[in-house]
Parts: sequence; structure tokens; C-alpha cells
Amino acid sequence: MNEDDGGALEKLKGRFATIADLGAANSVLFWDQQTYMPKGGVAGRAEQMATLSRLAHEMLVDAETGGLLDTLGEPDAATEEGALVRRARRNYEKATRLPSRLVERLSRATALAEPAWAEARAEADWSRFGPHLERILPLEREAAEALGYGDHPYDALLDGYEPGATKVRVEAMFEELKAGVVPMIRAISERGDDAKERGAPLRGDFDEGAQERFGEEVITRFGYDWSRGRQDRVVHPFCINFGGPNDVRITTRFDEGWLSPALFGTMHEAGHALYEQGINPEYARTPLGGGTSMGVHESQSRLWENLVGRSRPFWSHFYPKLQRAFPNALDEVDPERFYRAMNVVSPSKIRVEADEVTYNLHIIVRFELEVALLEGSLTVADLPDAWNTKMEEYFGLTPQNDAEGVLQDVHWAAGLFGYFPTYAIGNVLSVQLFEEAVAARPEIPDLAGEGEFSALLEWLRENVHRHGSRYFPEELVERVTGRSLQTGPYLRYLKTKFGELYELG
Repeated sequence: MNEDDGGALEKLKGRFATIADLGAANSVLFWDQQTYMPKGGVAGRAEQMATLSRLAHEMLVDAETGGLLDTLGEPDAATEEGALVRRARRNYEKATRLPSRLVERLSRATALAEPAWAEARAEADWSRFGPHLERILPLEREAAEALGYGDHPYDALLDGYEPGATKVRVEAMFEELKAGVVPMIRAISERGDDAKERGAPLRGDFDEGAQERFGEEVITRFGYDWSRGRQDRVVHPFCINFGGPNDVRITTRFDEGWLSPALFGTMHEAGHALYEQGINPEYARTPLGGGTSMGVHESQSRLWENLVGRSRPFWSHFYPKLQRAFPNALDEVDPERFYRAMNVVSPSKIRVEADEVTYNLHIIVRFELEVALLEGSLTVADLPDAWNTKMEEYFGLTPQNDAEGVLQDVHWAAGLFGYFPTYAIGNVLSVQLFEEAVAARPEIPDLAGEGEFSALLEWLRENVHRHGSRYFPEELVERVTGRSLQTGPYLRYLKTKFGELYELG
């Protein structure tokens, strides 16, 4: 890199630092809106967030940014500087295709839609949210057309969350998953087990404060750094960072009659947070800050929630502690019964309550519906009925109301079209990565039985977390596992675990 290039790189970093600061400020406003902001602040907050989104976009697409990138050319992406320029160029090129007015309108529309969605969900009243989605959908279509695509407009939106992914490739993955899990679901169903009775240990009287303390103890042992984070309550849990690894917050929700939502939701969001807290701090306020994709991000949350948090080794250590926290509810429940309860397989109307075997079918439902919305073959007005039809088709269940149906997820209110497939990608990748971790550090399962997770976290930090967005997701997966994303390990894991639990032979 010559002297001119060095000066251009420093100027480029300066511009992206400012853009990152605007994004971080917007994230603070979002977090506040979801947690503590009074209802009366919604309209004003929508304008504030729209302004910050517009300013960040205008700075990103400014001619000076393009000029600096032209000066830097195509540096070696194998170096940190080259990787930074490559990500910066990708961000710039995608942003220049989106008019600032569209970015501002989308930000305003979603800031207004999310509180409306929360109220609609609480009242099971689609009419409170439907008009907002009517405004968001055409903006998403406009964004897809502006971004451009090869085969399908969905590709343009999906690429924003999972660089390099396409509708065709996602559909191929879904077909492999269906071929693997549908026979398993059928075999489990044919056993005739009473899922409600099997899962009964998770239902009872679970004090909210005790749940919170137990969850905090668990994720502290995982390695979540409370000096760089906090946990708050929301309707739909999320993890968020404010510009770097030193302020990474999580949220959760509690149900005093059911242990699962907060217990596994806390582990899930902590998995996201461990990723963000582990990114090289030098990448903060640069295009390399943050996870490389939402699929890789979900692999971290699902790894800690499922492969760790729903495992026998984990509960051999933590179950006595849980019994002491809830003696009235769990004193008569032995560890094996509790393990089987948390791993019960039963079709569910609610995605976040779904078991490991049926979870991806929920993603397929949403994927098919949002593709239809984007194509125009499905209208917003017909979405609730279409949702119920899909639930009957895939699960044999019909939601009793829209709160447990079409209104259960916040994603469309947030304008996250193209996001849902990353959950399935994360499930698949979580096993592929975990197998590599155990191969490198065979002591990981035994250490989990002692409540010790440093070996696993160290491996993830070294191989995944610290790289942030230096590598694109496909590159990262190849680098860490020596192969592309594959469904085989994930399906073998499900077959082994649930074959034993349900004696499938």
C-alpha cells in the first residue's frame, strides 16, 4: 500500500466511523423504544430514527466515499486492510442503489409499525397492524428492485442478511431438511406419547425473580461479560450492540407459569452477545465490526441454546441448582425426566416455543409466505388466512387467534424481509461448528458437565468471533470446517439425539 493509499484508507475509516456512530445512536433509540420509552413517544421517535438513517445513508453514498474506494482499488482481501475495503465497497455499492428517501421512509414506517404490532399481538387484533404492513411491503419491493438481483427479487433482500445466499439455494436446503425431519416427526408421532404430560415439568409456579437470577448465573458461566452488557425485558427478545464489543445488551421475556421462554431465550440471546463481545475490538466503528451474517449469528445462539443448553452434560451440573431455585415445582422431578421434558417433540403453533426437530418447518412457512407477498401472489389482507392454511399443512394445527398465528413474530413489522431463512442456516451451521470444536477440544462435553465452558468459548473466539465481518460467511465456514455449509451433520445430530430419546431404532 503506497502513501496515497494509506491516507485514503485512514479517511475511509474516518467516514465509516462516523457512519457507525450514527448507526449506534439509532440502535440506542431502538433499544429504548423496545424497553423503556413511553407510548406517547412513538411518533417523535420514528422521526428521530428516520433522520439518523437518512444521514448515515447520505454519508455512505456520498461521492467522497466512492472516490476513496476508487483510490484504494482492489487491495488483497487476505489482509485486514483489504478485507475492510472489500466490506466497505460492498456496503457502498448496495447503499448507492437505495435512494435516501426510501431509506428514510422505511425507517419511519418500521418505527411506527413495531409498537402497533406489539399492541396488535397483545389484543390478537390483526386490524391494528395490517395497515402498517400495507405500507411496508411496497417499500420492500421497491428496495429489492433498487438493489437488483439475478433470478428473483427475494435474492436482493436475503443477501442483506446472508451475503451470497439465494432463494434457489435456500429452497434446496429446505428440501433436504424436510426429507430428513418429516419422517422423524412422523415416527415420533406414531409412538403416541403424550407430549403435554412429557413436558409437564417445565410448567408450574416459577418465580420471575428466581428465573432471572438462574438465567444470569448460566450465561455468566458461558462467559457473558456483564461489565459490557445488561439484560432487560421486552415482548420479543433480541440482542443489540452499540458500535462495538463493549456495549452488547440482551433482552428476554418471562412467564411465571412456564420455565422455557426465559430459560432458553436467555441462553439464545447470550449466544448472540458472546459473538459480538468476542469480535476484535480494533474492528469497532469499521465495516468489519459485527457478525459476518445473520446465519452465522444464529449458529452461535442456537449452539449455546440447544447443543449446550439442552444437553445432558449441561444439566448434570445445573439441574441441582435449578431444583434449589424452584423446590416446590421440581423436587419430585428427577434429572432424566427434566431432560426429556425440555427435549419433547411436538408440533407447536409458536416458533420460539418449537422443539429442535420441528423448528425449521416454522421457518419454511414464513419463507414461503414472504416470497408470495413479495411476488404479489399473496396480499396483506389475505395473509392471516394464508398463515393458518400453512400451519395446517405443515403442522396439522390451526391458530386460535392471530396472536398465536400471523402476529407472533416482529420481523415484518421491523421490515426484515429475507431474514427468516437465516434461522435455518444457523441451526444447520451450529452443529457443523460444534463438531469441529469438539474434534479440536474433546474435553468440551465433559467440561460442560462441570459447568465449565471456557474451552468451547475459546475455540469459538479464535475461529469465529474475533474475525467479525473480515470473512464472508461462505469463506468463514470453509476456513473453519474445511467444507461448505451442509445439512448432513445437523440431520445426523437430530437423528442420534431424538432417536435415543424416543427409541426410534
